[in-house]
Amino acid sequence: MSYCKDYFHYQKRQSREVKIGSLLLGGSNPVRLQSMTNTSTLDTEGSIAQAQAIIEAGGALVRLTAQGVKEAENLANIRQGLREKGYTTPLVADIHFNPKAAEAAACHVEKVRINPGNFADPMPAGVQSEDDVQAAIRARFVPFLNLCKEHQTAIRIGVNHGSLSARMMKRHGDTPQGMVASCMEYLRICIEEQFYNVVISIKASNTLVMVQTVRLLVQEMEKEGMDFPLHLGVTEAGDGEDGRIKSAVGIGALLADGIGDTIRVSLSEDPQVEVPVARQLRDYIARRENHATIAAEAYEPFDPFQFHRRDSYRCGIVGGAQAPVVIADISHIQTEEKSQAALEADFYYVGQHLPEQAEAGKRYLCDSQVYQQQAQTYPLFTLAQWEALQQSQADIRFLQLSYQELDDQLLSWLSQQENVVLLLRSSHINPVAEMRALFHRLLRENCLCPVVLQADYQVKTLEELQLFAAADFGALLLDGFGDGLMLQADSQSTQSCISTMFAILQAARLRISRTEYISCPSCGRTLFDLQKTIAHVKAGTAHLKGLKIAIMGCIVNGPGEMADADYGYVGAGRGKISLYKGQNCIEKNIPEEEALARLLELIQQYEG
Repeated sequence: MSYCKDYFHYQKRQSREVKIGSLLLGGSNPVRLQSMTNTSTLDTEGSIAQAQAIIEAGGALVRLTAQGVKEAENLANIRQGLREKGYTTPLVADIHFNPKAAEAAACHVEKVRINPGNFADPMPAGVQSEDDVQAAIRARFVPFLNLCKEHQTAIRIGVNHGSLSARMMKRHGDTPQGMVASCMEYLRICIEEQFYNVVISIKASNTLVMVQTVRLLVQEMEKEGMDFPLHLGVTEAGDGEDGRIKSAVGIGALLADGIGDTIRVSLSEDPQVEVPVARQLRDYIARRENHATIAAEAYEPFDPFQFHRRDSYRCGIVGGAQAPVVIADISHIQTEEKSQAALEADFYYVGQHLPEQAEAGKRYLCDSQVYQQQAQTYPLFTLAQWEALQQSQADIRFLQLSYQELDDQLLSWLSQQENVVLLLRSSHINPVAEMRALFHRLLRENCLCPVVLQADYQVKTLEELQLFAAADFGALLLDGFGDGLMLQADSQSTQSCISTMFAILQAARLRISRTEYISCPSCGRTLFDLQKTIAHVKAGTAHLKGLKIAIMGCIVNGPGEMADADYGYVGAGRGKISLYKGQNCIEKNIPEEEALARLLELIQQYEG
């Protein structure tokens, strides 16, 4: 059993339909879009205004934090204010530690989100045996379910990487298995209590962990006959290019396999900005419905729950255990401009226009017709140049092809070569499935030639390019497929394409080229101006290549959801910051104006 019906044919997962107020989610309904306010939930007018902005942007659900009973009770006023303005959009209360707040919220809004990792912690004194633990969980959870039944309130069981209960951490560690076990424990109680108005989310800032965990959860639910709908999101994705690409890599990889009933793109920007980004991603994947059949056979030993890069031979700087390469297309740029573009790429595709004089340290890829035997220049062939390909004496030969062109004769020949790199392209409306089909065939035949993923996008905006390329390339990279990327888009600059490729590789955790920022999207718990703080910290740390720095608005999202970060900059109170090394708090309650300098000192202390 696997997590989807067919690796090579897009089919939306059939989930149970859940009613959230007047909204139907799951089943045959479209993927719903949502966002979350960042106002204080005690600020009634501010929360109403921001919820209104989210709704007008296209949000089908609006989430608000409710860290305490006061905030939960005030949700009633916010809901009433929206209803008076004519908005019937369901509201969702976000609860972390406080069961009492969850119970209060259930009386006033259409849906309540709880995190099982901390909803039932700490356990009552004296609880030791597993039977006692289950009894303690039920003692807190079942009354909440009964209240939700009474008020027809839906719930979301939301598990986050880094916020598992101490019991789950001890048993499974901070792993996909632990996250799934934490979720399933609560789902079984829902089934026992005949409460089915449930949505599930399993999130992480690490896209690989997020995708593997959701896949595993879907499989586990299938085993037990469950079909609850899924909410998808990459936590603390950040802002700008990084936030969009990271979200598209994780969410897109799951949507591509038909998984997901509602999505939130968590950006450290104004909440209403998230909705159109999510819409573009959803609609891009939805085009694949009822697509033309791809005749393919899965490689049976392939494991979608454990990451393993496909084995390939080393061909120069391509393949083997080396980081995936980036190929920049500068074939359309005038000769005098070429030295100003693609400065960070590993190869520069120049088409039929070889530079008069190669720049030191640069590698060029050119069409085979103009190839000359010279250092750091490599020919690109198509199957129409089959004979020339076979006769070429170049150190590395690149062959551009699609899945349909890979016949038995070519596969047999490729299996005997050690210096051919495939440049894989697809014109299919579902490029992920078609490219995946080629990789599975290579695996079945034990053909080890490196493969670079190539895509040419007809887009109007850079944001479209970032989202579409990240969704397609990311899905393949997270499966372990791809030894490099070549991204083309006539409407965008070469440098934008290069930046997008490096950001995708970093989001997939395959090549770290710059500092990675894990930043929360802000909510009513945030203790500082998040957007201004992110810009401030980025400006001071962007030169620190290879580090992961978390910028978290509060102690709730801080230590838990920055589980993957090297260093943390976390709101500890108004005007106060605490600094973390990994999960360990090093300095507490630093004045905000001193915090960046202290963070740099901390990094210098440990990194040298």
